[in-house]
Amino acid sequence: MDPLSSISEELAEINGQIADIFRALSNGFQKLEKIKDVNRQSRQLEELTGKLRECKRLIKEFDREVKDMESRNDPDTNKMLNEKKQSMIKELNSYVALKKQYATNLENNKRVDLFDGPNEELHDDNVLLASSMTNQQLLDHGNQMMDETDQAIERGKKVVQDTINVGTETAAALKAQTEQMSRIVNELDSIHFSIKKASKMVKEIGRQVATDKCIMALLFLIVVGVIAIIIVKLVNPSNKDIRDIPGLAPPAPSRRLLWNPNQETS
Repeated sequence: MDPLSSISEELAEINGQIADIFRALSNGFQKLEKIKDVNRQSRQLEELTGKLRECKRLIKEFDREVKDMESRNDPDTNKMLNEKKQSMIKELNSYVALKKQYATNLENNKRVDLFDGPNEELHDDNVLLASSMTNQQLLDHGNQMMDETDQAIERGKKVVQDTINVGTETAAALKAQTEQMSRIVNELDSIHFSIKKASKMVKEIGRQVATDKCIMALLFLIVVGVIAIIIVKLVNPSNKDIRDIPGLAPPAPSRRLLWNPNQETS
């Protein structure tokens, strides 16, 4: 019977689960030594890693139970429970070191993802080590973490403010570009209207020019006709088929006198 049962059934149950995991880890690492295939070694190591995580979780749960019962237990019992917890942590850390050794051996042959993130194992180890710290060390560590959190928050605020500033500048630039595009569209409409008006004026001018050419051609024909009539009248003045042009009739012939005054006197 587990001696912890007299103190707490929860502690005894957690202690039994941790002991089962430690036996499974011992058997698992012995089996890992006999495996030669790299892929099988990787799968076995991943399985052992899961058991290590579960064991860490149970040890932290054991530590919380011990702290909850610390005020109700006598000093000897608290000392025994803390020694039990430290023994669990020491044994677990030995398996963690063994797992790191196997992981290093496999690293050159195949990349093995042992934890969810690169800092998860270090974080879990720090949690386990924190259980063995004094109250002052825990306070100092907590204050340090709070300072780091405050710094991270300030950096986050600065990033948010920078993002807001960039967004404001972008919105202003987009507004200015929109107004510029509106002005360009209006100018294009004005240019299109001016082009249509100019095209209409060009057509009208073309029609006027065509009309003026017709008039000039008609005047030219009239002038040529008048010149032709004049030439014909000059060459053949006795032609009665051609009517005289007013103002251009040939001069009338001088009349001969039938009566000579000199003959009468003689």
